[in-house]
Amino acid sequence: MADKKKIILLEDVLKDLLRWFKDSSGEFLIIGGIAVSLMTRPRTTQDIDVLSFLDESQWGSFLSEGRRFGFEPRIKDALLFARENRVLLLRHRKSTVNIDLSFGFLSFEAESMRRRTSRKMGSLRIPLPTPEDLIIMKMVAHRPQDMVDVKTILETYPKLDRKRIQKWVKEFSVVLENPAILSDLRKMMKK
Repeated sequence: MADKKKIILLEDVLKDLLRWFKDSSGEFLIIGGIAVSLMTRPRTTQDIDVLSFLDESQWGSFLSEGRRFGFEPRIKDALLFARENRVLLLRHRKSTVNIDLSFGFLSFEAESMRRRTSRKMGSLRIPLPTPEDLIIMKMVAHRPQDMVDVKTILETYPKLDRKRIQKWVKEFSVVLENPAILSDLRKMMKK
């Protein structure tokens, strides 16, 4: 019963997110654990991760509009934090679900937005990255849960564009000076 309540809560939050972005003419992708759950098999997650492109000059008015749909900052000086980190930390008032809204600016993120796909959740159509792009995002984050998620995506989608995944992960490994993300990807793709 508790799982059903969580799913209903998530649907409510996602419905409000869809209404907010539609009203503001914004585009977004659901990424993170919710995306993995919708694209593979359900797993627990504590928040909703969102990627959007919005000019920094619009962040203040966008945040103000979000209040009409039940979203509020979860920290003091949320816009200052967003300007420093490109992440707006929000909470859905009714459900108390946390939302991490990342503002994209990288060419990979823009490409992911153009390549987006969607999945049905109840009566909603949820915008998602392609499995390849979600793997890339997860490899860059490179936390233990991300590695589990990558393994699950690889198992679920055996016919992926592996060249695209390797190209972007290689670029990120160089920029981030973290060769482990590429070597870990290669090991996982061999299995």
